Amino acid sequence: MPTEAPISIKHDADILAARRAAREMAARLGFSSTDLALIATAISEIARNILVYAGRGEITLEEVSEPPRRGIVVIARDSGPGIADIEQAMQDGYSSGHGLGLGLPGARRLMDDFSIESNVPQGTTIVMKKWAR
Repeated sequence: MPTEAPISIKHDADILAARRAAREMAARLGFSSTDLALIATAISEIARNILVYAGRGEITLEEVSEPPRRGIVVIARDSGPGIADIEQAMQDGYSSGHGLGLGLPGARRLMDDFSIESNVPQGTTIVMKKWAR
């Protein structure tokens, strides 16, 4: 499965680079324009969380194939403070910062598969998958 080099997330411009790379990969895999927008939006939410809560991290994109399905996997990692209560963080409207509390639960709704692992104070890893329709 082809994998893109990890995209370092340190600045706002890096969010755009991650979105662009994901859209290009997903387009090659035959995703619809609607799904391209959903993937880009989910990446925006997760990458923004990396910047706000961890300061820096990375996003890796992988093609995945489980015949007859093909899809894209987005892996977001940071070495930030971690999430003490994942269940609470996944609730709509909850925010430990000043946001609307839509980032994590919103990304989960936009993608087909979503998992999150976090260790306080070692960081967080989110794995999201979207299948081409």
